[in-house]
Amino acid sequence: MRIILLLSQWFPLWIVLGCAWAWFQPGAWTWFEPWISRGLGVIMLGMGLTLRVSDFRDVLRQPRWITIGVVLQFVLMPLSAVISCKVFALPKELSLGLILVGCCPGGTASNVICYLARANVALSVLLTMCSTFVAVVLTPLLTQWLAGQLMPVDAWGLFHSMIEVVLIPLVCGVAINALIDRTSFRARAHAWIGAAGPLVSVALIVLVVGSIVAGRRTEIASAGPVLFLAVFTLHALGFGLGYLFAYLLKGDRAQCRTVSVEVGMQNSGLGASLAKKHFADLAMAPVPAAISAVFHSLIGSFLVWWWNRGRKSSQEQSALVEMGEEGM
Repeated sequence: MRIILLLSQWFPLWIVLGCAWAWFQPGAWTWFEPWISRGLGVIMLGMGLTLRVSDFRDVLRQPRWITIGVVLQFVLMPLSAVISCKVFALPKELSLGLILVGCCPGGTASNVICYLARANVALSVLLTMCSTFVAVVLTPLLTQWLAGQLMPVDAWGLFHSMIEVVLIPLVCGVAINALIDRTSFRARAHAWIGAAGPLVSVALIVLVVGSIVAGRRTEIASAGPVLFLAVFTLHALGFGLGYLFAYLLKGDRAQCRTVSVEVGMQNSGLGASLAKKHFADLAMAPVPAAISAVFHSLIGSFLVWWWNRGRKSSQEQSALVEMGEEGM
């Protein structure tokens, strides 16, 4: 189980290697393109398996920071996306894709980064969960509001996809978790879910991003450095402004780090899936999401190193104890 934990913690490396492989051997990755939505559904199901109904009660016990995190998520990132589009004068297709990424909820990868950064992991999970549920409504509405003038946006289609890809798998996961809690082997089951779940999610995220890179290799190559700068600016603003606002609102170090990571890291896989499904006639629309997945992981990894430089972490040992490895 220790090896499984280590593998999941190195997910930024797997994303970079996966994208490099997809770039030089696209034929090895394009097979996953039809399975992107299903892959995301499995990730959301896995998140649900780590949650209990009691977690919803925990939201009510931290209403201030939950509210702050979710509001910043859906204010700073959409506005940062619009600013990046304007500053770098992106064409309409790329602008739509980047705005869609900015309007997506936080991704499950943020929980891993928060764990490594010694942030508030419980708050991170709750923020990811809440932003995901809120995104069922806000992602299509914000995308239509901010990008609707650029080209038509099917808000109902996006809403339906959010229900199918996010909400239903998440609720199913919570329900299955409740059933596991009633069994005699619940401790062992939760230990393996806690260890294997993040690794499965990382593998699927790599497949999603790699397949998008492989399928859009030509478009990415033709996009030029301007798109890379625009995507980097989007996430740099998210991480930086998220930390700044949390600090100004009197958050402690762990809370500031958590809000920074949650705001800066988007569910790029969801953005790529939505762009590919609803803007299929716009070949460049999913490209910003593919680049986003790489950039926010790299920035998050750098922040983990910066925040923890010179300090030896004991989190792995704590995680193993919490998951009951001593009884395996």
